Amino acid sequence: MSVYEQITTHKIIAILRGAPPSEVVQIATLLYHSGIRLLEITMNSESPLQAIEQVADQLGDEMIIGAGTVLDAATAADAASAGARFILSPIVKEPVIAAAKKLGVISIPGAYTATEIYNAFEMGADIIKVFPATSPAYIKDIAGPLPQIPLLPTGGVTLDNIGAYLKAGAVGCGVGSALVNVKQKMTAADADVLKAHARRFVQAVHA
Repeated sequence: MSVYEQITTHKIIAILRGAPPSEVVQIATLLYHSGIRLLEITMNSESPLQAIEQVADQLGDEMIIGAGTVLDAATAADAASAGARFILSPIVKEPVIAAAKKLGVISIPGAYTATEIYNAFEMGADIIKVFPATSPAYIKDIAGPLPQIPLLPTGGVTLDNIGAYLKAGAVGCGVGSALVNVKQKMTAADADVLKAHARRFVQAVHA
């Protein structure tokens, strides 16, 4: 499957923001064995390029790695070189979208209003990250007049509402602290909790 098909099939992008670099591969592996296939490592984390490289090296094509919080074209290029296969931003910035397309990776800028979402799609974005995600009803409202635009709500997505977001028309969801608490030390007990929690998310998506 293409990266786009992987996103729209597996639907959950697990977001790691601020995870200790020494634990990123462990967390990624735990998520993978729980059924998560898409991982975003944000560029405002410690040593994000190294983390992307390490996960890509350890898990290869089994886990699709993306870079988040990408704010300029140079960072997009660095992330792609490190192994990122999709680029996410919290904003709409045409040079970042263009860079992603030139690099052959999926472009997912963040937008909120209908105008922002439509303009980002016209600029060449593959999927629009609706950020912040305020409610499934808002996704339904946007998808009504703009059904051709793939929407990925992020920020505020939880185990309780992810199913409603997908039912409202989202092609997938970005899930951060509601899935992975990076402030916890990854002890054996914490690892078991994370795996069980991740499995619940996967089950909610495919229920």
